[in-house]
Amino acid sequence: MTDEIQHLINQLEAETKEEKPAAETPDVGIIMGSDSDLDVMAGAYEALEELGFEEQTDYDDAPDARFSFESYVVSAHRTPELMYAYAETAAARGVEVIVAGAGGKSADLPNMTASIAYPLPVIGVPVQEKSVDSVIGMPTGAPIVAVDAGKSFNAGLSAGQILSRAHDELVERLVEYHDGLQGDVAEASRDLHRLGLDGYRGRKR
Repeated sequence: MTDEIQHLINQLEAETKEEKPAAETPDVGIIMGSDSDLDVMAGAYEALEELGFEEQTDYDDAPDARFSFESYVVSAHRTPELMYAYAETAAARGVEVIVAGAGGKSADLPNMTASIAYPLPVIGVPVQEKSVDSVIGMPTGAPIVAVDAGKSFNAGLSAGQILSRAHDELVERLVEYHDGLQGDVAEASRDLHRLGLDGYRGRKR
């Protein structure tokens, strides 16, 4: 194990002893097996930001927003010690939901994290289509929630839904987001009917 990995593990373990109030700790943890997964996993960031979350990049310096998230690259195969440390310390550090993404045929990070962090809810994101079976392949009694391949935005929304059961303000933000989607559909329907096919396509150019 490298000094850098050991430093990260020591940092995570030290944070469990700080006993910070919930408003000052990240509510959601986003982890991925490689930084090459970031383009796909960025959807989870976007969904949480849509709901008013801010990214917390320093455990000792919480953002102004009530709800926040953090992110790490944690490989199940290359840095298993870091994966164990993250999963084992997440709840004690204030994390309430983990969104975990991994690619390849051996996309073990989400389900291994779910097993170690249990009963903390973990939402798995198969980064590629070929990762689906690996991510959802958990035995009975060791559950994981998963979205379809590449749908990390939905994973971020699901994390918000889980947290909303204890926070009315998140319920309101989720409803507002959904109402916005309905408004977009209504606008598209109105314009297609009014402009016809050619006019509608021309509007989009």
